[in-house]
Amino acid sequence: MTRVRFAPSPSGNLFVSSVRVALANHLFARRAGGQMLLRIDDLDSERSRPGLADQIMRDLQWFGIGWDTAFRQSERGELYQATIERLQRDKFLYPCFETDEELKAKQEFRRKRKQSPVYDRAMLTLTEKQRHDAEAGGKRPHWRFKLSGRTLEWNDLILGPRRAMLSAVSDPVLVHADGSPAPILASVIDDIAFGTTDIIRGEDNAGNTAVQIELFEVLRGNRAAIRFAHLPALTDAGKPAPNGRRAGNLALRALRSDGIEPCAIAACMTGIAGPNGEPAPLDELAKRFELADLATSRFDVVRMLEINRRVLGGLSFAAVADRLPGGATEAFWLAVRGSLDLLKEARGWWDVVAGTIVPPVIDDARDLLLSAGALLPPEPWDNAVGRTWIAALERATERTGEALLTPLRLALTGEDSGPDLVDLLPLIGRPRAASRLAIAAA
Repeated sequence: MTRVRFAPSPSGNLFVSSVRVALANHLFARRAGGQMLLRIDDLDSERSRPGLADQIMRDLQWFGIGWDTAFRQSERGELYQATIERLQRDKFLYPCFETDEELKAKQEFRRKRKQSPVYDRAMLTLTEKQRHDAEAGGKRPHWRFKLSGRTLEWNDLILGPRRAMLSAVSDPVLVHADGSPAPILASVIDDIAFGTTDIIRGEDNAGNTAVQIELFEVLRGNRAAIRFAHLPALTDAGKPAPNGRRAGNLALRALRSDGIEPCAIAACMTGIAGPNGEPAPLDELAKRFELADLATSRFDVVRMLEINRRVLGGLSFAAVADRLPGGATEAFWLAVRGSLDLLKEARGWWDVVAGTIVPPVIDDARDLLLSAGALLPPEPWDNAVGRTWIAALERATERTGEALLTPLRLALTGEDSGPDLVDLLPLIGRPRAASRLAIAAA
């Protein structure tokens, strides 16, 4: 069975770049009828923040991404320790006592002589007496994984054929001086325990692949069962995000707060649309998903907003009622939904129809606005009042089209564009309309 995993660290918000990795794993597993694991990488106690793991889970669920099982690495210390002892016993790990300062000095020494900065394996010649003396002096070793030095070749499901010479790679530290496993070791142990078949992640992790392959071979003896796929890093396309942040660094929580719908984000990431070009739900995306759909690195925020406008324009009042300002009605939502890029913009339009705004003085439309105020019909108003009123103004002023509607819109809403004025007028009501027209004509 296909098994994949998404492994966020609870050290900050879930960004679009990470959500893309989660989406790739979710769709890949669902299309294959497989399983997805959610692994919380919280071994770094200094960076992990209480509550963030639960927040990440809630954000993923809002987006529509589910998982078959979940766990936290901080709960698996016994399994990691047993594996560490096995690797030490079988001589795949060797102790090293150099400090960070000593290692940096070694690297600088080799660079000055134009030599490779690869770790020199000096600790392999350490005698038992030297190790005993070091430990007696209070030193505790970190443990390095002795690489074979051979050349590895594999096929990345996205990047294609890959090749790495392990002789050009420093033996990685797999166990810290405090006895805790390095992330790369804990990850491989978990992938073996879960039965991971495909590792789909960002390209920034591609440099670890050769080491992981060798570690899989040592611990399980079967490298072929694990396949790798690396998504290229996201780059901005079109205009930058409204807040100036790079697309990949947009927090999913912030997009949700702004009123971006999950299907708009997913459509922008995959480029997959429904039969009529509309954004498709994740279940539909999974049926047609290929990893190549996420191989493009461009993320167009402007396009995402355009897609979101279409999505919002088709949502019923029931679908958004709990996210609208208090008191907002179905008539209000039907009037404004086609003019919103972000759901949060509904707040401003609710202020227009139910709150207090101060329109600008429109000097060149004073006569029109005075006539408009005088021709406002008495209440009660029905939904036809806007058309009746505008028709009366056209006859009285001989203005039509934008020459008539633009100053009226600016006076009544404070905006020069937005929802149809005919739909807004009954919601604004006669007292607000009369007051605003008078202010704009002053």
